[in-house]
Amino acid sequence: MSAQQELLARVRLSHALEPGDAKVADAVATVGAIQTIDELLGDARSRPELAARILEADPDRLLSVAERQGIRFVTPAEAEWPTQLDDLAHGQRVQGLGGVPVGLWVRGPMTLDELGASVAIVGSRSATSYGFDVAMDVAAALARADAPVVSGAAFGIDQAGHRGALAAGGATVAVLACGVDRVYPAAHRELIEHIARHFAVVSEAPLGSSPTKVRFLSRNRLIAALSRGTVLVEAAIRSGALNTAHWADQLSRVLMGVPGPVTSATSQGVHLQIRRGGASLVTSGLEVLELVGASGEHLMTVPRGPERTHDGFSLREVRVLDAVPVSRGAGSESIGRIAGVGVQETDRVLVALSAAGLVRLGEDGWRLVAGAARGGGC
Repeated sequence: MSAQQELLARVRLSHALEPGDAKVADAVATVGAIQTIDELLGDARSRPELAARILEADPDRLLSVAERQGIRFVTPAEAEWPTQLDDLAHGQRVQGLGGVPVGLWVRGPMTLDELGASVAIVGSRSATSYGFDVAMDVAAALARADAPVVSGAAFGIDQAGHRGALAAGGATVAVLACGVDRVYPAAHRELIEHIARHFAVVSEAPLGSSPTKVRFLSRNRLIAALSRGTVLVEAAIRSGALNTAHWADQLSRVLMGVPGPVTSATSQGVHLQIRRGGASLVTSGLEVLELVGASGEHLMTVPRGPERTHDGFSLREVRVLDAVPVSRGAGSESIGRIAGVGVQETDRVLVALSAAGLVRLGEDGWRLVAGAARGGGC
């Protein structure tokens, strides 16, 4: 059996199957598309509707229609196949869906093998201005680091992820729950068409198909599997974005969550993921890059407050500094008694503090220099 026959068989299955049909996907991965079709038609009574759709599919015509629209069908036999999708063959099932897709319909010049360093950004369709801005900032940071952004072109956080990457001059890919020859949501026609012209719009669903709830769920596994990690920005307790997060966890991808206000229902799902230890807390694109990068890549400097003169002081020196009065001078013996330090050691420390510009010796004794910070405090 030739590679062309296997390709046509996969096109036929892609037209006939509901995306995410795990049983058929497993069969194709095991025995190939041609034998899978033979077995399905040989036992047509078990799945009569699927058998009927297989028989009515004309793969040559489907490929011809796709080519006229600048759409290609990519299978695991193609050089551009994103091999990270093969992780879907390891038996994970979420709500009964799973498996490696028999193929992907792709519209756009970007090849899918360029997504090895990609990161997914997903979240609420009803995003707040805070969530939208954070998602754009994270996407822009990823884009500047040459990490493509993958999302679903939906309202809210998906849109922000795509737009943030584009604004920074980076690459972004939209994974749809409908055919790539369609636009959903219609309000994002300009965004999706721009992505298709310059990068790629991808779907497992056949040409002409409409989005459905189940297709959104099966689409989510592709978003998670294509990416090194998934960033969750604003997701309510029952948000569909949590399904993508679940897939990322099942596939051992890095799952990250951006915290929101504790009073925000829009962020409750994210907070729950972080609280349970499923997601790492992130607040910037640089933190995302550090988590998804290879060992030693994108390491961040641990944030510190401004350095103060006494930061390097010993505990004894800090105690002496804390004992020096502000309003009127005191002798070294008095200061040492308050600090619990001997007079000789107190004298030595006071001389060092004077050299550092923190204390001065006047006619009435030692006092703190105006504006000098003490060693204690929080």
